[in-house]
Amino acid sequence: MTSPIRPTDDEARQLARNLMQTARYGALAVLDPQSRAPLVSRIAVVPGPDGLPLSLVSDLAAHTAALKADPRCSLMVGEPGDKGDPLTHPRLSLQGRARFIRHADAEHGALAAHYLTLQPKAKLYISFGDFALMRLTLTGAFLNGGFGKAFFLTPDDLT
Repeated sequence: MTSPIRPTDDEARQLARNLMQTARYGALAVLDPQSRAPLVSRIAVVPGPDGLPLSLVSDLAAHTAALKADPRCSLMVGEPGDKGDPLTHPRLSLQGRARFIRHADAEHGALAAHYLTLQPKAKLYISFGDFALMRLTLTGAFLNGGFGKAFFLTPDDLT
């Protein structure tokens, strides 16, 4: 059987980068620390100044507790369009490790200002003590660019 995975090319790299740049929400997958079962949450996300995912998370959220126990995670971005089969629209599954940036951290102020330019409603709670910014350090990705367009990508493909 022929592999459905295509060799990664510039078109796939650009599509993946576009999905990261336009995403404002994503599905975050973590491992529940008690059951070790997968747990998925919808989170707000923006491209950070370096183009990599940046989110704002609360210590009260189950996914944050899971990430503190095990920072490995996956984030899927890409929304289905208004027409057609949702499975034919591109989506990108990013694999990586979460890193938290707290209010006292030197980089927090600049990252918070950047985050608010793309998620302005977060102004209501970004300063709450239980919130932290979360950066995703990428280890790999899988792009489903639509029917018959599947690619594995490296962190270098995405930056």
